[in-house]
Amino acid sequence: MEELSTVKLETDILIIGGGAAGCMAAIEVKKLNPGIECVIMEKAHIERSGCLAMGINAINAYLAPDQTPEMYVKYVKDEFFGIIREDLVYSIAKGLNESIKQVEELGLPIEKDQYGNYRNRGERSVRIYGERIKPILATAVYRANAKVLNRVVTTNFIFDGERVRGAYGFGIRDGRFYVIRAKAVIVTTGGASRIYKPMKTGDARNTTWYCPWNVGTGYAMGIRIGAEMTSFENRFVPLRVKGVNAPTGTIGQGSNIKQRNAHGEEYLEERYKHLGGRKCLSLYRLMATLQENRAGRGPCYLDTRDLSIEEEKKLKEEYLNMNPAIVLLWANDGYGPRKQPVEIGAMEPVLIGGHCQAGYWIDRERRTTKKGLYAAGDVAGGAPKKYVSGAWVEGKIAARVAIEEVKGVELPHINDKEVNEEKERILCHMNGRGEISPEELEQAFHKIMDEYAGGATAGYELTESKLGIARKKLRKLEGKLQLLRARHKHDLVKCLELIDRFDVAKVLIEHLIYRKETRWPCFQNRIDFPERDDANWLGFVNSVYDPVDDRLKVIKRALK
Repeated sequence: MEELSTVKLETDILIIGGGAAGCMAAIEVKKLNPGIECVIMEKAHIERSGCLAMGINAINAYLAPDQTPEMYVKYVKDEFFGIIREDLVYSIAKGLNESIKQVEELGLPIEKDQYGNYRNRGERSVRIYGERIKPILATAVYRANAKVLNRVVTTNFIFDGERVRGAYGFGIRDGRFYVIRAKAVIVTTGGASRIYKPMKTGDARNTTWYCPWNVGTGYAMGIRIGAEMTSFENRFVPLRVKGVNAPTGTIGQGSNIKQRNAHGEEYLEERYKHLGGRKCLSLYRLMATLQENRAGRGPCYLDTRDLSIEEEKKLKEEYLNMNPAIVLLWANDGYGPRKQPVEIGAMEPVLIGGHCQAGYWIDRERRTTKKGLYAAGDVAGGAPKKYVSGAWVEGKIAARVAIEEVKGVELPHINDKEVNEEKERILCHMNGRGEISPEELEQAFHKIMDEYAGGATAGYELTESKLGIARKKLRKLEGKLQLLRARHKHDLVKCLELIDRFDVAKVLIEHLIYRKETRWPCFQNRIDFPERDDANWLGFVNSVYDPVDDRLKVIKRALK
């Protein structure tokens, strides 16, 4: 029988997740009040974890000198057909440039022109040399004297029915059980990858565009305690360089590169001019590419053959700052983008509050609907297009509010019964008699989501009848979670991740069923309700899980 030794810690503010928002939240806490105790609990290692692990080559949320926060709000609102939390997006827009400047002062190299101005890549993006962005943020966290628990997976919140009082964790390396009491908790765990079957299979299945270890744990923990969630149906389907998942914006944004089909046609201009042509919304670029392939005019490409030698070199340098796989592919195949256009294609859907808006329902101060719990970054809903700089802004907002609101809050007493129950929930997969590996159950889970809940195999299309089948099959498969068998600590983490993904997927399916319109083509494409319906659906779809009745209540919320 496996046993877990227990580590008990206490802190003023616990930050769960050491990504962009989490690191910035910790830096802000210690900057504003060095005497406050602050702990980051990180699943991997904050120097190379989360979405920024490989680095980035641009900051995609930035206000140029001729732009205003109001203009940014309008841009985001237009991209999402009227449904955004304008109060959240506005508060982000006001803090973008200040946060970028702050990280530059921490050591982030930002590309500048001869006059010392940031070099733009598109209207709201600046070029950076960001391969070491996470080590830079991590160094700042350590210098601020925030405590960091690396390699500790958060398993659940400590919740007394009224207030979040901390969190439980499992040490991946040391095999210990962590009980962390806190006066306030900021969740910054990112979005949810691997809910759908990845485009790659076998040993390459985890080479996804979105960080494969961001599995929605932050969502799942909030769902389980009844925190209100929003916009899970607003999935994100990335259009990426096929085979290596590299971002297409590195090539196309701010350039004259054209999208062509296999016939050499510039299809955005020739067939989709009514949607904006070359300047259309990003989801229309995706939709057009999918339609070209379905019509037999694919594959589709970014035509890079007119690049100069210097431009090709610059492009490779930019990818080395973010996704070196594409440069290695060019080297391995013996050609570069000047010789052959770059094939593009759609990836599997993900849930993410940074590109789209799935996440916690929060107020302007980043409070969730549960006392003592705040959310920032990709895990926070309602404010799409925030990207990394927006995550920094939200981390700072949550930190400032938490600092004020921990005053007078007492650390809770946690009885041994609660601790032992969470321990047993974790250990049952090592000490039980289950015979199903997490990989086996994951395959069945992915098959359901891919075929019946609008995955790539289904062309990202949704119908109520198929979603109903997904709901039924998922409930049946859920019964086998108790039969998961972990052979070692890493397997145990896989079991816990799969449980979290089930909880997220169940909420996702209910949201997809509930919104009876097509608001965001490809992202949320209800072919049984193919039109946008502002009269009935110009608002948010939210949900609250009742853990007592084991029932999810789906509700509408008006625009704010």
